[in-house]
Amino acid sequence: MATFGEFLRNERIKKGLTQSDFGQIFGIIMTDMSKIENGHKKFPPANLEKLAEFLEMDFAKVKNLFVAEILVEKAHKYKCSDDVFSVAESQSKYIKEKNVKQAVMKF
Repeated sequence: MATFGEFLRNERIKKGLTQSDFGQIFGIIMTDMSKIENGHKKFPPANLEKLAEFLEMDFAKVKNLFVAEILVEKAHKYKCSDDVFSVAESQSKYIKEKNVKQAVMKF
């Protein structure tokens, strides 16, 4: 599995675009595009939907790749074991179930 920046680089190359050409589509200058591909800067989250459309990919998949990298970076920053991802999954399920139950209880 690649980082989000590596994913972008691979997709850009598949399209036969330079960093400059690819970046212009999203309002990103070439130097920032290089930083994004190398993991020194984040792709602007506001452009994720446009990116998915451009790549002809499901938006949820692109968003999941983007957010997953953020989760992994935080886990590494705090020196967590891989168990943190199982805990996060359980917490996510709990919150979804809790929100569904609360939504049903409208008066």
